[in-house]
Amino acid sequence: MKLKFTLIVIFGTIQFAHAQSEDPYLWLEEVDSKKSLEFVEKQNKLTIEKLGGQTSYQPIYDKSLEIYNSTDRIPDPSIQGGYIYNFWQDKEHVRGIWRRSTKASYLSGKPVWDILLDLDGMHAKDSIKWVFKGASGLFPDYNRFMVSLSKGGGDATVIREFDPKMKTFIENGFSIPESKGDVSYLDVNTLIVSSDFGSGTMTTSGYPRQIKLWKRGTELRDARLIFQGDSADVGSFGFLMRDDTTKYLMISRIVTFFATRTFVWVNNKAVPLNVPDDSQISGILKNQLILSLRSDWKLGGAVFKQGAVIGLNFKSLLAGKQEPLLIFQPDEFSSVSQLSFTKNRLLLNLLTNVKSELYAYAFANKTWTKQKVDAPDFGALTNGSADEFSDQYFFYFTNFLKPSTLYVADAKLNTVKAYKSLPDFFDASKYKVDQVKAKSADGTLIPYFVIASKTLDLNGKNPTLLYAYGGFEVSEVPFYSGVMGNAWLDNGGVYVLANIRGGGEYGPKWHQAGLKEKRQNVYDDFHAVAQDVITKKITSSRNLGIIGGSNGGLLVGAAFTQRPDLYNAVVCAVPLLDMKRYNKLLAGASWMGEYGDPDKPEEWEYIKKYSPYHNLKKDAKYPEVFFTTSTRDDRVHPGHARKMVAKMLDMGYTIYYFENTEGGHAGSSTNEQRAKTSALQYSYLLMKLKE
Repeated sequence: MKLKFTLIVIFGTIQFAHAQSEDPYLWLEEVDSKKSLEFVEKQNKLTIEKLGGQTSYQPIYDKSLEIYNSTDRIPDPSIQGGYIYNFWQDKEHVRGIWRRSTKASYLSGKPVWDILLDLDGMHAKDSIKWVFKGASGLFPDYNRFMVSLSKGGGDATVIREFDPKMKTFIENGFSIPESKGDVSYLDVNTLIVSSDFGSGTMTTSGYPRQIKLWKRGTELRDARLIFQGDSADVGSFGFLMRDDTTKYLMISRIVTFFATRTFVWVNNKAVPLNVPDDSQISGILKNQLILSLRSDWKLGGAVFKQGAVIGLNFKSLLAGKQEPLLIFQPDEFSSVSQLSFTKNRLLLNLLTNVKSELYAYAFANKTWTKQKVDAPDFGALTNGSADEFSDQYFFYFTNFLKPSTLYVADAKLNTVKAYKSLPDFFDASKYKVDQVKAKSADGTLIPYFVIASKTLDLNGKNPTLLYAYGGFEVSEVPFYSGVMGNAWLDNGGVYVLANIRGGGEYGPKWHQAGLKEKRQNVYDDFHAVAQDVITKKITSSRNLGIIGGSNGGLLVGAAFTQRPDLYNAVVCAVPLLDMKRYNKLLAGASWMGEYGDPDKPEEWEYIKKYSPYHNLKKDAKYPEVFFTTSTRDDRVHPGHARKMVAKMLDMGYTIYYFENTEGGHAGSSTNEQRAKTSALQYSYLLMKLKE
């Protein structure tokens, strides 16, 4: 074993040295090296001086911070037992507080909050920039929680056991060192743990490959190993799934981003579930395992179509029998956006032409029946927290011009009541929303929304900001943003949201049309929307800017390197850009199911055609791109943005760069940081696009 480890280290050194000879900017992947941080500091200073000096900067910063800190925001509810839990940040609570209210108090509309955990107080005590990452409670009383805290906002967390009654971490309670992973209670004295247990226990994607059961009073290193996946997998995770009070210990071996092998721990054995690897398990209700299909599934004499939601008799499935029932089958214009559960109902949030509808499904006498929820139309619905002890649940409604509203509902009685709405952070009466379609290179029609002044002059001179994502089956739906309304619309801007392929707006097929060797479809769709708003004289290439983050950062990186003639401003946030090395950086290997494996020559052949880092050319007429990232992003490596910036600078291009020292993949940890990023981005866009 020792010899094998030595060989791996030597091979890794050779590989790194070879890569360095090909890539003169590889040193920027050393996140915290003195040389790298000096580069970051220099670029940050130049960018803040230029963009922070714009006349628009301070008003946008002040208004954005006011919105982010507004006490009129909706306190997002998380139902845990008899309490509503909420995490909150404002002017007085910069790093935030975790708090709770009784359900009765919360539903009164004037909740009395009991502060459980003060992250500002923790920071003052130990000087660690703690970021709250959630809490997993002990069913059914929720008198203990495993609280996850990140140092600076990354995905890796420290997880510690917490007593909400005493408002303190439990002395000698469960405590898990910093790692990417997951934890949940099996019972009061047993945890299901996926974590970094030492050498060889993490995958190449940087996630745990081992699942252990940890008994109270024992050392974590002595926890019982119940499952181990392969090092080349994305990761393996254990969790508890309940059907009312019946509980099942579930094991997910995530082989690729879109293929998971699921097991149930029964009689000290991992029993595999005979379901398609590319299906998604949502939960279990009345012994019905709820499954969403990414591809057709032939079962007996029937074929369940791609995108369908089906129920399977769970106990029969464990015994080796498949007894499926169709719950919902989308058509070519619809897809399932979200699934969630109350005590007795399945909630299906559907998209039809990128507009939401919500249904409550009941199961009785081997039959599924549905009722449409009387929710608002012509916007986006988002399922919120649901009560596992009743049929009460929350959902949100929003669109581009209507502030988000939180509704409280009862799935059994099919009642709906507005609980609280955001205030109007800008005057929406001046604006209109249109949904139109552009024709992509292969003839596919791509829908997009245009938010603009009712008196918009089609003169080709309007500053216009185009946003899309186009990956991982993520649907982009209408949203309300007070910051965007003030900083962009009220400054004469037009906002465009494009529903390009790679997303999930029209189901799995829409996503799969942009996978791997089909990736260029995603970029062609984006270019097509850009060309369409220019053709319609909404704007011109001189006045058109684009923005995207993460996979969307890759999107806009590919967009400006492929079609620099179309765009005059680019905000490229926490991006993937070096698609030759992406699978070697942090969680990158987990995304090969989306992009392909660049180490395979046949797959690099199509990846290299759009990899932004490899398609930079000297003497091209690129826009002056604004790159942003975070030093503490442990999901998408900051080296992507750093190296792209360095390469463009050496080619003689003008760029802007801002790297926040914390914030993780979200880019920011506090409202002040969020306001600063917003002010920098919109000041840049106005500087570049507004005549």
